[in-house]
Amino acid sequence: MFSFFRKKTETNASDEAKTDTPSTPETTENPAAPSPQTETHVPDTATSAPPSQEHPAENRSWFDRLKDGLSKTSANLNIFGTVMLDDDLYDELEMALLTSDAGIEATEQLLYDLREKVGRERLSRPEDIRNALRELLTDMLKPLEKRLEIGRHQPLVMMIAGVNGAGKTTTIGKLARHLQAHGQTVLLAAGDTFRAAAREQLAIWGDRNQITVIAQESGDPAAVAFDAVQSAKAKGIDVVMVDTAGRLPTQLHLMEELKKVQRVIGKGETSAPHEVLLVIDGNTGQNALAQVRAFDEALTLTGLIVTKLDGTAKGGILAAIAKVRPIPVYFIGVGEKIEDLQPFVAEEFTRALLN
Repeated sequence: MFSFFRKKTETNASDEAKTDTPSTPETTENPAAPSPQTETHVPDTATSAPPSQEHPAENRSWFDRLKDGLSKTSANLNIFGTVMLDDDLYDELEMALLTSDAGIEATEQLLYDLREKVGRERLSRPEDIRNALRELLTDMLKPLEKRLEIGRHQPLVMMIAGVNGAGKTTTIGKLARHLQAHGQTVLLAAGDTFRAAAREQLAIWGDRNQITVIAQESGDPAAVAFDAVQSAKAKGIDVVMVDTAGRLPTQLHLMEELKKVQRVIGKGETSAPHEVLLVIDGNTGQNALAQVRAFDEALTLTGLIVTKLDGTAKGGILAAIAKVRPIPVYFIGVGEKIEDLQPFVAEEFTRALLN
Protein backbone atom coordinates (compact mmCIF):
# COMPACT_ATOMS: atom_id res chain seq x y z
CA MET A 1 0.00 0.00 0.00
CA PHE A 2 1.24 3.49 -0.81
CA SER A 3 2.00 5.82 2.06
CA PHE A 4 -0.58 8.49 1.34
CA PHE A 5 -0.11 10.46 4.52
CA ARG A 6 2.29 11.30 7.28
CA LYS A 7 0.77 10.58 10.66
CA LYS A 8 1.68 12.69 13.65
CA THR A 9 1.36 10.98 17.02
CA GLU A 10 2.50 13.75 19.36
CA THR A 11 -0.08 15.86 21.12
CA ASN A 12 -0.49 19.23 19.46
CA ALA A 13 -0.78 22.22 21.75
CA SER A 14 -3.44 23.74 19.52
CA ASP A 15 -5.76 20.86 20.41
CA GLU A 16 -5.74 22.03 24.05
CA ALA A 17 -6.93 25.47 22.95
CA LYS A 18 -10.25 24.24 21.61
CA THR A 19 -12.10 25.49 24.67
CA ASP A 20 -11.13 29.05 23.77
CA THR A 21 -13.67 29.10 20.94
CA PRO A 22 -15.83 32.25 21.12
CA SER A 23 -19.18 31.41 22.66
CA THR A 24 -21.06 34.14 20.80
CA PRO A 25 -20.24 34.38 17.08
CA GLU A 26 -20.99 37.59 15.21
CA THR A 27 -24.65 37.94 14.48
CA THR A 28 -24.13 38.25 10.75
CA GLU A 29 -22.35 34.93 10.71
CA ASN A 30 -24.11 33.08 13.52
CA PRO A 31 -23.69 29.45 12.51
CA ALA A 32 -25.44 28.14 15.60
CA ALA A 33 -28.91 29.24 14.48
CA PRO A 34 -31.42 26.37 14.22
CA SER A 35 -31.32 24.76 10.79
CA PRO A 36 -32.99 21.79 9.10
CA GLN A 37 -29.82 19.72 9.40
CA THR A 38 -29.83 16.11 8.37
CA GLU A 39 -27.29 13.34 8.70
CA THR A 40 -27.72 11.34 5.56
CA HIS A 41 -25.87 8.31 6.88
CA VAL A 42 -24.75 7.33 10.36
CA PRO A 43 -22.89 4.00 10.26
CA ASP A 44 -22.99 1.62 13.20
CA THR A 45 -19.22 1.20 12.98
CA ALA A 46 -17.62 4.46 11.93
CA THR A 47 -14.16 2.97 11.73
CA SER A 48 -15.05 0.24 9.28
CA ALA A 49 -13.85 0.75 5.73
CA PRO A 50 -15.89 -0.52 2.79
CA PRO A 51 -15.12 -4.07 1.69
CA SER A 52 -12.01 -4.10 -0.46
CA GLN A 53 -13.61 -6.37 -3.03
CA GLU A 54 -15.83 -3.48 -4.14
CA HIS A 55 -12.78 -1.88 -5.78
CA PRO A 56 -10.30 -4.65 -6.63
CA ALA A 57 -6.76 -3.42 -7.20
CA GLU A 58 -5.69 -3.32 -10.80
CA ASN A 59 -2.99 -5.72 -11.92
CA ARG A 60 -1.00 -2.86 -13.44
CA SER A 61 1.20 -0.79 -11.16
CA TRP A 62 0.46 2.83 -10.34
CA PHE A 63 3.49 3.89 -12.41
CA ASP A 64 2.10 2.10 -15.48
CA ARG A 65 -1.26 3.84 -15.03
CA LEU A 66 0.50 7.17 -14.48
CA LYS A 67 2.58 6.66 -17.62
CA ASP A 68 -0.54 5.89 -19.65
CA GLY A 69 -2.37 8.82 -18.10
CA LEU A 70 0.39 11.25 -19.04
CA SER A 71 0.81 9.81 -22.54
CA LYS A 72 -0.85 12.78 -24.28
CA THR A 73 1.50 15.26 -22.61
CA SER A 74 4.43 12.90 -23.11
CA ALA A 75 3.72 12.77 -26.86
CA ASN A 76 4.25 16.55 -27.04
CA LEU A 77 7.71 16.18 -25.49
CA ASN A 78 8.78 13.19 -27.55
CA ILE A 79 11.17 15.17 -29.77
CA PHE A 80 14.53 13.71 -28.76
CA GLY A 81 16.15 11.82 -31.59
CA THR A 82 14.13 13.64 -34.26
CA VAL A 83 16.34 16.75 -34.45
CA MET A 84 20.07 17.45 -34.20
CA LEU A 85 21.65 18.92 -31.08
CA ASP A 86 21.53 22.53 -32.21
CA ASP A 87 19.24 25.53 -31.94
CA ASP A 88 16.51 23.56 -33.68
CA LEU A 89 16.31 21.16 -30.72
CA TYR A 90 15.88 24.01 -28.25
CA ASP A 91 13.29 25.66 -30.49
CA GLU A 92 11.37 22.39 -30.76
CA LEU A 93 11.62 21.85 -27.02
CA GLU A 94 10.44 25.38 -26.28
CA MET A 95 7.36 24.83 -28.45
CA ALA A 96 6.73 21.42 -26.84
CA LEU A 97 6.89 22.82 -23.31
CA LEU A 98 4.65 25.77 -24.12
CA THR A 99 2.15 23.46 -25.87
CA SER A 100 2.11 21.34 -22.71
CA ASP A 101 1.23 24.51 -20.74
CA ALA A 102 4.46 24.63 -18.77
CA GLY A 103 4.23 28.41 -19.07
CA ILE A 104 6.77 31.00 -20.17
CA GLU A 105 8.64 31.30 -16.84
CA ALA A 106 9.15 27.55 -16.34
CA THR A 107 10.00 27.00 -20.02
CA GLU A 108 12.66 29.72 -20.08
CA GLN A 109 14.19 28.40 -16.84
CA LEU A 110 14.29 24.80 -18.07
CA LEU A 111 15.84 25.75 -21.43
CA TYR A 112 18.48 27.94 -19.79
CA ASP A 113 19.43 25.25 -17.29
CA LEU A 114 19.43 22.57 -19.99
CA ARG A 115 21.83 24.55 -22.20
CA GLU A 116 24.12 25.02 -19.21
CA LYS A 117 24.01 21.34 -18.29
CA VAL A 118 24.55 20.12 -21.85
CA GLY A 119 27.59 22.38 -22.24
CA ARG A 120 29.05 21.64 -18.81
CA GLU A 121 28.67 17.86 -19.08
CA ARG A 122 29.31 17.76 -22.86
CA LEU A 123 26.14 15.81 -23.57
CA SER A 124 25.41 14.84 -27.15
CA ARG A 125 23.28 11.69 -27.24
CA PRO A 126 19.51 12.26 -27.41
CA GLU A 127 18.84 9.96 -24.43
CA ASP A 128 21.38 11.87 -22.30
CA ILE A 129 19.71 15.17 -23.12
CA ARG A 130 16.28 13.73 -22.32
CA ASN A 131 17.62 12.42 -18.99
CA ALA A 132 19.12 15.84 -18.26
CA LEU A 133 15.78 17.53 -18.89
CA ARG A 134 14.09 14.96 -16.65
CA GLU A 135 16.51 15.76 -13.82
CA LEU A 136 15.96 19.50 -14.22
CA LEU A 137 12.19 19.13 -14.30
CA THR A 138 12.29 16.90 -11.22
CA ASP A 139 14.28 19.55 -9.36
CA MET A 140 11.74 22.19 -10.39
CA LEU A 141 8.77 20.08 -9.25
CA LYS A 142 10.33 18.78 -6.03
CA PRO A 143 9.09 21.72 -3.88
CA LEU A 144 5.50 20.68 -4.74
CA GLU A 145 6.00 17.22 -3.22
CA LYS A 146 4.41 16.97 0.22
CA ARG A 147 2.41 14.39 2.18
CA LEU A 148 -0.89 15.22 3.85
CA GLU A 149 -0.20 14.96 7.58
CA ILE A 150 -2.91 13.33 9.66
CA GLY A 151 -3.30 13.01 13.43
CA ARG A 152 -2.04 16.50 14.31
CA HIS A 153 -5.50 17.85 15.19
CA GLN A 154 -8.64 16.23 16.58
CA PRO A 155 -10.57 16.63 14.41
CA LEU A 156 -8.48 17.59 11.39
CA VAL A 157 -10.70 19.99 9.43
CA MET A 158 -10.24 20.16 5.67
CA MET A 159 -11.98 22.71 3.46
CA ILE A 160 -12.17 21.70 -0.20
CA ALA A 161 -12.68 24.31 -2.93
CA GLY A 162 -12.73 24.34 -6.72
CA VAL A 163 -14.70 25.37 -9.78
CA ASN A 164 -17.61 23.34 -11.11
CA GLY A 165 -16.48 20.39 -13.20
CA ALA A 166 -13.02 20.01 -11.62
CA GLY A 167 -14.01 16.71 -9.99
CA LYS A 168 -14.15 18.16 -6.48
CA THR A 169 -16.91 16.01 -4.98
CA THR A 170 -15.59 12.80 -6.54
CA THR A 171 -12.13 13.63 -5.23
CA ILE A 172 -13.55 14.11 -1.74
CA GLY A 173 -15.09 10.64 -1.94
CA LYS A 174 -11.81 9.06 -3.05
CA LEU A 175 -9.79 10.92 -0.44
CA ALA A 176 -12.23 9.87 2.28
CA ARG A 177 -11.70 6.26 1.28
CA HIS A 178 -7.92 6.66 1.49
CA LEU A 179 -8.23 8.24 4.93
CA GLN A 180 -10.31 5.30 6.11
CA ALA A 181 -7.68 2.91 4.78
CA HIS A 182 -5.22 4.68 7.10
CA GLY A 183 -7.39 4.17 10.18
CA GLN A 184 -9.11 7.56 10.20
CA THR A 185 -12.79 8.10 10.87
CA VAL A 186 -14.29 10.69 8.52
CA LEU A 187 -17.29 13.02 8.46
CA LEU A 188 -18.38 14.91 5.32
CA ALA A 189 -20.10 18.29 5.19
CA ALA A 190 -22.22 19.03 2.11
CA GLY A 191 -21.41 22.73 1.98
CA ASP A 192 -22.65 23.13 -1.59
CA THR A 193 -26.18 23.96 -0.46
CA PHE A 194 -27.14 25.48 -3.81
CA ARG A 195 -26.94 22.35 -5.95
CA ALA A 196 -29.07 19.37 -5.01
CA ALA A 197 -26.96 17.21 -7.33
CA ALA A 198 -23.82 18.03 -5.34
CA ARG A 199 -25.48 17.02 -2.06
CA GLU A 200 -26.78 13.83 -3.61
CA GLN A 201 -23.40 12.94 -5.06
CA LEU A 202 -21.70 13.46 -1.70
CA ALA A 203 -24.42 11.40 -0.01
CA ILE A 204 -23.72 8.54 -2.44
CA TRP A 205 -20.04 8.61 -1.54
CA GLY A 206 -20.98 8.72 2.14
CA ASP A 207 -23.21 5.69 1.77
CA ARG A 208 -20.60 3.82 -0.28
CA ASN A 209 -17.88 4.46 2.31
CA GLN A 210 -20.17 4.22 5.37
CA ILE A 211 -19.47 7.82 6.33
CA THR A 212 -21.79 10.34 7.98
CA VAL A 213 -22.74 13.29 5.75
CA ILE A 214 -24.06 16.51 7.30
CA ALA A 215 -26.38 18.25 4.85
CA GLN A 216 -29.24 20.74 4.52
CA GLU A 217 -31.92 21.11 1.88
CA SER A 218 -30.93 24.76 1.55
CA GLY A 219 -29.42 27.45 3.66
CA ASP A 220 -26.10 28.84 4.78
CA PRO A 221 -23.10 26.68 3.80
CA ALA A 222 -21.14 28.19 6.69
CA ALA A 223 -23.76 26.84 9.11
CA VAL A 224 -23.42 23.36 7.58
CA ALA A 225 -19.64 23.51 8.04
CA PHE A 226 -20.00 24.69 11.64
CA ASP A 227 -22.51 21.94 12.47
CA ALA A 228 -20.22 19.32 10.93
CA VAL A 229 -17.24 20.40 13.04
CA GLN A 230 -19.34 20.36 16.21
CA SER A 231 -20.71 16.92 15.37
CA ALA A 232 -17.20 15.58 14.73
CA LYS A 233 -15.97 16.94 18.06
CA ALA A 234 -18.89 15.38 19.92
CA LYS A 235 -18.40 11.98 18.27
CA GLY A 236 -14.60 11.89 18.33
CA ILE A 237 -14.29 11.83 14.52
CA ASP A 238 -10.73 12.15 13.20
CA VAL A 239 -11.27 14.13 9.97
CA VAL A 240 -13.94 16.55 8.74
CA MET A 241 -14.02 17.29 5.00
CA VAL A 242 -16.09 20.32 4.01
CA ASP A 243 -17.28 20.40 0.40
CA THR A 244 -17.96 23.91 -0.90
CA ALA A 245 -19.94 25.24 -3.83
CA GLY A 246 -18.04 25.29 -7.12
CA ARG A 247 -17.41 28.79 -8.37
CA LEU A 248 -15.28 30.81 -10.73
CA PRO A 249 -12.67 33.04 -9.09
CA THR A 250 -14.14 35.99 -11.01
CA GLN A 251 -17.40 35.66 -9.04
CA LEU A 252 -16.26 37.96 -6.27
CA HIS A 253 -19.42 37.76 -4.16
CA LEU A 254 -19.16 33.98 -4.11
CA MET A 255 -15.48 34.13 -3.22
CA GLU A 256 -16.47 36.33 -0.29
CA GLU A 257 -18.87 33.61 0.80
CA LEU A 258 -16.01 31.10 0.75
CA LYS A 259 -14.09 33.42 3.08
CA LYS A 260 -17.10 33.48 5.37
CA VAL A 261 -17.21 29.67 5.46
CA GLN A 262 -13.53 29.68 6.38
CA ARG A 263 -14.07 32.21 9.19
CA VAL A 264 -17.05 30.36 10.63
CA ILE A 265 -15.17 27.05 10.63
CA GLY A 266 -12.61 28.83 12.79
CA LYS A 267 -15.34 29.77 15.25
CA GLY A 268 -16.22 26.10 15.59
CA GLU A 269 -12.63 24.93 16.05
CA THR A 270 -9.58 26.98 16.95
CA SER A 271 -6.99 27.10 14.15
CA ALA A 272 -9.36 25.38 11.70
CA PRO A 273 -9.56 24.81 8.81
CA HIS A 274 -6.22 23.07 9.11
CA GLU A 275 -6.07 22.27 5.40
CA VAL A 276 -7.51 24.41 2.60
CA LEU A 277 -7.29 22.40 -0.61
CA LEU A 278 -8.07 23.41 -4.18
CA VAL A 279 -9.08 20.76 -6.71
CA ILE A 280 -8.06 21.75 -10.25
CA ASP A 281 -8.77 20.10 -13.58
CA GLY A 282 -5.55 19.37 -15.49
CA ASN A 283 -7.42 19.90 -18.76
CA THR A 284 -7.75 23.63 -18.11
CA GLY A 285 -4.02 24.35 -18.49
CA GLN A 286 -3.05 27.96 -17.81
CA ASN A 287 -6.57 28.67 -16.56
CA ALA A 288 -5.77 26.30 -13.69
CA LEU A 289 -2.86 28.56 -12.75
CA ALA A 290 -5.24 31.54 -12.69
CA GLN A 291 -7.52 29.57 -10.36
CA VAL A 292 -4.62 28.74 -8.04
CA ARG A 293 -3.67 32.41 -7.85
CA ALA A 294 -7.22 33.62 -7.16
CA PHE A 295 -8.15 30.99 -4.57
CA ASP A 296 -4.80 31.32 -2.82
CA GLU A 297 -5.23 35.06 -2.49
CA ALA A 298 -8.73 34.58 -1.10
CA LEU A 299 -8.19 31.59 1.19
CA THR A 300 -4.41 31.00 1.57
CA LEU A 301 -4.29 27.49 0.17
CA THR A 302 -2.31 24.75 1.90
CA GLY A 303 -2.41 22.25 -0.96
CA LEU A 304 -3.64 21.25 -4.41
CA ILE A 305 -5.18 18.15 -5.95
CA VAL A 306 -4.79 17.96 -9.74
CA THR A 307 -7.36 15.75 -11.47
CA LYS A 308 -8.01 14.41 -14.99
CA LEU A 309 -4.37 14.39 -16.09
CA ASP A 310 -5.21 11.36 -18.23
CA GLY A 311 -7.51 13.40 -20.46
CA THR A 312 -5.15 16.22 -21.32
CA ALA A 313 -1.94 17.08 -23.16
CA LYS A 314 -1.42 19.94 -20.68
CA GLY A 315 0.34 18.11 -17.85
CA GLY A 316 3.10 20.71 -17.97
CA ILE A 317 0.86 22.93 -15.85
CA LEU A 318 2.58 21.51 -12.76
CA ALA A 319 5.81 23.14 -13.93
CA ALA A 320 4.00 26.47 -14.28
CA ILE A 321 2.58 26.11 -10.77
CA ALA A 322 6.02 25.21 -9.38
CA LYS A 323 7.61 28.28 -10.94
CA VAL A 324 4.86 30.84 -10.35
CA ARG A 325 2.81 29.63 -7.35
CA PRO A 326 4.60 26.71 -5.63
CA ILE A 327 1.74 25.37 -3.52
CA PRO A 328 2.14 21.69 -2.54
CA VAL A 329 0.40 19.15 -4.76
CA TYR A 330 -0.85 16.48 -2.36
CA PHE A 331 -2.48 14.22 -4.96
CA ILE A 332 -2.84 13.75 -8.70
CA GLY A 333 -5.57 11.86 -10.53
CA VAL A 334 -5.29 9.94 -13.79
CA GLY A 335 -8.59 8.06 -13.91
CA GLU A 336 -11.97 7.37 -12.35
CA LYS A 337 -11.06 4.52 -10.00
CA ILE A 338 -10.21 4.92 -6.32
CA GLU A 339 -6.68 3.71 -7.08
CA ASP A 340 -6.21 6.42 -9.70
CA LEU A 341 -5.84 9.15 -7.06
CA GLN A 342 -2.31 8.93 -5.67
CA PRO A 343 0.24 11.17 -3.93
CA PHE A 344 2.31 13.40 -6.17
CA VAL A 345 5.96 12.29 -6.38
CA ALA A 346 8.10 14.56 -8.56
CA GLU A 347 10.64 11.96 -9.74
CA GLU A 348 7.89 9.46 -10.54
CA PHE A 349 5.91 12.08 -12.44
CA THR A 350 8.83 13.20 -14.62
CA ARG A 351 9.94 9.61 -15.26
CA ALA A 352 6.46 8.84 -16.58
CA LEU A 353 6.41 12.06 -18.59
CA LEU A 354 9.85 11.77 -20.20
CA ASN A 355 10.16 8.02 -20.69
